[in-house]
This record gives sequence, structure tokens and C-alpha cells, in this order.
Amino acid sequence: MPAEPPRKASEGDPRIPTWLSWSSGKDSAWSLHRLAASPTHRVVGLLTTITDRFARVSMHGVREELLRAQARAVGLPVHEVRIPFPCPNETYERRMGTVVAQARSEGVGAMAFGDLFLEDIRKYRESRLEGTGIAPVFPLWGLDTRALAEAMIDGGQKARLVCVDPRKLDARFAGREFDRRLLGELPEGVDPCGERGEFHTFVYASPAFARPVPVRNGEVVERDGFVFADLEPAGPAP
Repeated sequence: MPAEPPRKASEGDPRIPTWLSWSSGKDSAWSLHRLAASPTHRVVGLLTTITDRFARVSMHGVREELLRAQARAVGLPVHEVRIPFPCPNETYERRMGTVVAQARSEGVGAMAFGDLFLEDIRKYRESRLEGTGIAPVFPLWGLDTRALAEAMIDGGQKARLVCVDPRKLDARFAGREFDRRLLGELPEGVDPCGERGEFHTFVYASPAFARPVPVRNGEVVERDGFVFADLEPAGPAP
């Protein structure tokens, strides 16, 4: 599903062509922002998992049209891994492996992830890329998550909570703006960036975007043990 052609690198650009694992959320967008200044990597594409049954970004529940609007806002193509629901792990890994092989055939040398501190997830990603010729990159790894959340907000990144795990965070947070007020209301033990799965976000404005993606809050629903706030387009697609 092409959005726009990859950004052209200047002739002789030595930086490694990199795909960024793109969930549509704040950590992905901030990773893109940080990588824009990287002397070693240049992002040439986004990689997103889509759940076919719902035609939405997996886990986040974001509409495909909003994902595509994000891609246009950053000027990068989205490479989709389309999966069934439910999705057996072997199916996920097979389809992901196909897309990784495609990336390598196109000269991609690195895959970036917005993971923050969960060692088991990092080790899993590293193991799946081992031997592929594509190196994993973690531009936000090890950063203090409170300071990181505040840096995102103060840096002009705007996001809303689109998925909440009600076992970890009250459902009333679904649809809320990711701002300092929200950070101040998070219960003790909830990570400020939701790294343990407490919540997921959709970014509608960021230093990495050429322009905002206009959205409005829609219906809030509970499905499969999670609470989703359905964001809708709020104006002409950027």
C-alpha cells in the first residue's frame, strides 16, 4: 500500500536505509523524529501490522485511512503485514519474515523499533532479525519514560489514547489527550508511556509530520478485553 515514494537521500549518503516499525502511536512517531537527526540511519519506509478482519492497525485499533494520512504527513510509504484474527504466532512470523525478506531485497539494512525497556520484547525482535542482514535499532531504548513522555509533549507531539487495558488503567482514559494533565492523573504503577501495555496512542501531530492529521473522537467500545476509542477523520485528508 504505497503512500508516497521514499524520501530521496542525497547522493553518496552513507546512512543505512532503515524501515521503522510503525504502530501509529507516540513512540513510533518520536523514534522517527529522533532518527531524522541520526548520522547513521535514514528512514525510508514504515512497517505496520494490519488486522484484516477489522481493517485496522493491530492492537491500536486505528482505521487504515488514518494510518495512510500519517504516512502522507511524513512522506514515507507504509509496508503492511496483514494478519488474521485471531492470529497464530507461526502465521505472524511467516508473514513478517516475507516482508523482512522484501525489505532486504530493496537494500534495507536496519529495522527501528520504539521499544523502551522490556527486555523480552527486545530479545524477541533481535532473534527474529538474526541472520536476515537487517540489524535492529532501538532509538528510545533505556530513556526515562517520565522524562520521555514530557519531552514528547513539550516537543509538540500530540496524541490521543486509542486503546486502554482496563485491567491496568481505568477505561475513562480512552480517548483522552496524551498531555501533562493526563500524566498527572495516571495511577501509581502505570508507566507514563504505557510501555507495559496499559494504553496505546494515535499521533495526529508531531515534529516528524509535515502537517497535522485532523481527527475527532468517535465511539468508545469494549472488545476482547480492551477498551477502544475509535478516532475518525475530522477534515480533508492531508
